[in-house]
Amino acid sequence: MEDKIRTLHPQGKQGVNISKAKYETIREGILKVTGEQGEIRFKDLPAAVEAVLAEPFDGSLSWYITSIKLDLEARDLIERVPGSSPQRLRLVQ
Repeated sequence: MEDKIRTLHPQGKQGVNISKAKYETIREGILKVTGEQGEIRFKDLPAAVEAVLAEPFDGSLSWYITSIKLDLEARDLIERVPGSSPQRLRLVQ
């Protein structure tokens, strides 16, 4: 049986259960990209994460990125840049 993880949501909404392996893969990609670029537009995140993945991703990359981005915000690892439009993300200092 595949290990699962329940994601968190920054606004206290219910998270989702997803594969722990997929969670770790996308989490590492998001943290790497935001760390290297400083700030990144949310709409550019899927292409940037896909570029750093070692293997093709099996599943809806955009869905996983959105779900895990929210989880990382809830865990205070990344944050939305205040006042940015379109939405920009960065690592929490």
